Amino acid sequence: MVIPENTSLPGVISFVPKKHQDARGYFSETFNELSFSEIVGQSVKFVQDNESLSVAVGTVRGLHFQTPMYAQGKLVRVTSGKLLDVCVDIRLESKTYGEHLTIELDSTAGRQLWVPPGFAHGFCTLEPNTTISYKVTDFYNPLADRSALWNDPEIAVAWPDLADPSQLSNKDKFAPTLSKLKDAGDLFV
Repeated sequence: MVIPENTSLPGVISFVPKKHQDARGYFSETFNELSFSEIVGQSVKFVQDNESLSVAVGTVRGLHFQTPMYAQGKLVRVTSGKLLDVCVDIRLESKTYGEHLTIELDSTAGRQLWVPPGFAHGFCTLEPNTTISYKVTDFYNPLADRSALWNDPEIAVAWPDLADPSQLSNKDKFAPTLSKLKDAGDLFV
């Protein structure tokens, strides 16, 4: 049985699926709709699977989210390499609004992270050739696509020293701060 671990942000849950190992290697059921619904306490429908490869160590991606009408919950796991995963509560009426958590995810341990709608998400790679795979609860909508500035002092993520700003996409490099997103009405009520 998988035992979920609640985090400092209500609704964000980490867990490690069981691995059945023998001399050949292992087998792991990485997703089961019934088990996952028990873990998060509700039925969740995923509509799309995404995967990205970051070749260089220190690659930062994020902090991404879609506006409320197209909000995405994400079930995140690393299939190769290692990264520091970051979630930021962007729900204006939440007691933890603006707070973040960081957690290391790697392909060896197999830990997964449920990031419900209402959170911005990003990561920094800690090993070369890191691949992240995640299921989402709504389709990608370019008109709803947003980013919060990765190094916004209001959020104050303690990124690893190896975080390399030269690896940022223009979208992430020039993203607005959390305060500007709030003023624009792009955050969650």
